Amino acid sequence: MTAHLDALPAGLVTPSYGTGSLAAVLPAAAGALGLDLTTATGLHSLDAAAALGLPDVRRVVVVLVDGLGLHNLAERGGHAPFLRGLLPQARSLTTCFPSTTASALATLGTGTSPGLTGLLGYTQRNPDTGGLATMVSWTEQSDPYRPGTKTSAPLAVDPAALQREPTVLEQAGAAVSVVAPGPRKFSDSGMTRAALRGPRYVVAERFADRVDATLTALRDDGLVYLYHGDVDKVGHQHGPDSWQWGDALEDADAELRRLVRSAPRGTLVLVTADHGQVTSDLSTQHDVATRPALAADVVLLGGEPRMTHVYTAPGADVAAVADRWADELGEDAVVVTGEAAIAAGWFGPVADHVRPVVGDVLVAARGRATVVDSRLHPSAARQMPGVHGSLTETEMTVPLIAAGG
Repeated sequence: MTAHLDALPAGLVTPSYGTGSLAAVLPAAAGALGLDLTTATGLHSLDAAAALGLPDVRRVVVVLVDGLGLHNLAERGGHAPFLRGLLPQARSLTTCFPSTTASALATLGTGTSPGLTGLLGYTQRNPDTGGLATMVSWTEQSDPYRPGTKTSAPLAVDPAALQREPTVLEQAGAAVSVVAPGPRKFSDSGMTRAALRGPRYVVAERFADRVDATLTALRDDGLVYLYHGDVDKVGHQHGPDSWQWGDALEDADAELRRLVRSAPRGTLVLVTADHGQVTSDLSTQHDVATRPALAADVVLLGGEPRMTHVYTAPGADVAAVADRWADELGEDAVVVTGEAAIAAGWFGPVADHVRPVVGDVLVAARGRATVVDSRLHPSAARQMPGVHGSLTETEMTVPLIAAGG
């Protein structure tokens, strides 16, 4: 269905980037430390801290549990007794659009929006080359539709040239100690340099080791950013309804309990997420490669199966392409032009250098549907049980859980 952007269908969430959003978390953490800063989208640190009810403290830990949407946590709370006990006082935040890790980490890291950071999905078009860039791994496929050319090469884009906003972490680091424990592979990755640059990075492979490193860092006043990716990874592999997901949540919950109980007095621990996950239904999967009406006038697909950037051929009638996709997908997706989504503020303000990255047509899946292209997506990706990226409440709503302080 083609969306009327002033009134999305029931069950879908309009993106936002104010004090009730993921973008406010790090500015608010800085405000709790007494730091005075303002992001490019007008989030003021002291105001954000007040809006989110944060106390004045000497130490803050911001924990991002990848994939731990508020609805997922509430539904599987039996696996997280520590976090479940804090849910009655938790706040509900709206994540960015698309509701996916690359976009959300950059939104979190800068306190702004995808339209400024330039990270608009799992994959997106590189307008300089026409290739398909994978933002989490910072790699590019030069011609993803041509057999034999699907090997990825490092993305020849300076992270600071695409993501030009200062991060909250580097601004805070000018005044206080800022530390980020994490795996070695992320220490100097393109994604880290784009979205989360600034902290002193401490290599720690296991999450338990990262908690230990966090506790060591808390000997000094300041800010620690702590990322945990296993919940999302297991969800992609087995689904957010699986026993394996429950086990991953139990492990995360136990370590977060240890962190809060071991942190020095006066430490505020904030637990949030980048997005939630839904379980896909292969009976409502739409393959562009087998649907001529979807493939017509399309030169590249970016994004992910729950939110697709459709890049059209030069000279194509974009509105006609959008209408055709809407007719083909029916109730399984909301279809809009990129221009309409920009005008509605789905990406927040959009910088001039980011505009060419936005799909000419955007396809946000509804229910449990997905959109794939078997010429582009390998079988494992098409059969992935846990997915995210769209506008449903489960994908768009994340918790802000505060402990200590």
